[in-house]
Amino acid sequence: MNKYNELFKKYNCELNDAQVTKEVDRILGEHIAENMRPEVYKQCLNCIDLTSLNGTDTEEQIFNMVQKVNKFEESYPDIPNVGAICVYPSLVSTVKENLTEDIGIAAVAAGFPASQTFIEVKIAETSMAVMEGATEIDVVISIGKFLSGEYETVREELTEIKSACRDAHLKVIIETGALETATNIKKASILSMSAGADFIKTSTGKIPVAATPFATYVMCQAIKAWYEQTGEKIGYKPAGGIVTTEDAVKHYTIVKEILGEEWLNNKSFRLGASRLANNLLTSILGKETKYF
Repeated sequence: MNKYNELFKKYNCELNDAQVTKEVDRILGEHIAENMRPEVYKQCLNCIDLTSLNGTDTEEQIFNMVQKVNKFEESYPDIPNVGAICVYPSLVSTVKENLTEDIGIAAVAAGFPASQTFIEVKIAETSMAVMEGATEIDVVISIGKFLSGEYETVREELTEIKSACRDAHLKVIIETGALETATNIKKASILSMSAGADFIKTSTGKIPVAATPFATYVMCQAIKAWYEQTGEKIGYKPAGGIVTTEDAVKHYTIVKEILGEEWLNNKSFRLGASRLANNLLTSILGKETKYF
């Protein structure tokens, strides 16, 4: 038995998809209603990575997004600001130069979103994003290598990228929609945490299937098992396709029930979303709001 089989066995990675689905339905059926309230919506807003990852993004557009964040407290003094701003590496400096709020600056890097490039390029892009001011780096595992069982290569890449992050947090995207099964999702989660991930994240938002309650359940169980075995508290970020207030609360509810209240802050829980913020504001204020 090789070391990865031992690792996956230690964390019980052989899962039954139907049983996972049943557990997700039970948790949401029993608990989502209690979390459909303004205080939870505010918590979710505070955990958002306000994101713009379009090929058409310009410095002016990102500047305007940053100014919305800077002026948020003035506009909504009773509502907490977002947790971070997430952009492509070339636009990190625009965020850094203009951001006045004490929130994270996240950059996708290392060949995002497909991760199909040379490890040297991944390391260089990560290092440059950090140099430009990123405090968080979001990278994608080498999905093809993972699905081919090349676990050593995947882990070594992530370990090298982690070193290139220096003091920035590493958020590892496992692209759950491509992994499909609960077993693969848990294996990729464990592998990523063993390589030094500070957060594990569901998706890029660039393929049809993104964050699902199914994936959140499996990944939170992986984080819980990792914490129980190592004492290391790894953060969790569902991302992609989270648009409505109810979408956000579904993920919040699963995190709360599996990991507990101590994870429900933007140091340990993030929501990757570009359209969610306005919908949460609408739910909080009780009227349609299009601030961001």
